[in-house]
Formats: sequence, C-alpha cells, structure tokens
Amino acid sequence: MHKLASVLVVGVVAAVACSDAFKPTFENVVGNYSLQTLTTTDSSGTTDYVAAGSTLTLTLESNGTLSGHFFIPGAAGGGGDFNADMAGTWTLTGGVVTFTQGVDTFVRDMAFKAEKDRLTGDQMFNFNAVPTRVRLVLTK
Repeated sequence: MHKLASVLVVGVVAAVACSDAFKPTFENVVGNYSLQTLTTTDSSGTTDYVAAGSTLTLTLESNGTLSGHFFIPGAAGGGGDFNADMAGTWTLTGGVVTFTQGVDTFVRDMAFKAEKDRLTGDQMFNFNAVPTRVRLVLTK
C-alpha cells in the first residue's frame, strides 16, 4: 500500500507541475524588456552584438502600443552608430508577439515566442544576399 501511495503522489506532483506551464496572455506579456542576446550567424561566423555594445529596450503597453530604443554601434551608413526609435504597436497571437513600426529594422520582421518574462526570436534573413540567422532574446 505504501508503494502505491508513493506512485500516486508522484503522479499528482507531475500533473500539477505540467499545469503550471506559462500560457502567454496579453496581460502577462505587457512590460519593459531589455536586450539579453543579439547574435547573427552567416558564412563568415557569429557576431555578438551585445558584447559589441548594442542595446534594445521595448516597452509593451497594455493598450497595444510599443515604445523603446535600438542602438548598434558602428552599424549606420559611413560607420556611424545606428539609433532607432522603436515606437509602434504590438500584437499577441497564438503565443507569438509581432511588432508594427515605422522604423525599418529586422525586429518588425521577426516573430517572437512569448515565454515567462522573455521574448525570443530566431529567424533567417537575407541581408545583402547573404543568408543570415538572427537570434534575439529580450527579458523583463
């Protein structure tokens, strides 16, 4: 009987643990996010933009608006710094966050998986005819 009770307890604990999985909703995705990871990988290797001094902040408001700032040192034309106002709107559909913005960055072209206190994007792009994988993680 003791063995059966132990098996039942393990089964109940496993069921409760599974029911605690994060389920993204508009309300629990709202918040202030900062760049944790930004890398690109192409035929020449991987570049870590956070290590190079890049920053990205996004504030997802409960009314669907978006604000923030994107900075990449040396990424603008002529070797200057890239600075962008990230104002726009955001949506959550099926656990995926997308952005609509006036500024043309790859961020508005990515689909971000909503996870507990983080947004994760991992997508292939064709930058100047070079296939490039972009990985971006934002955390609250």
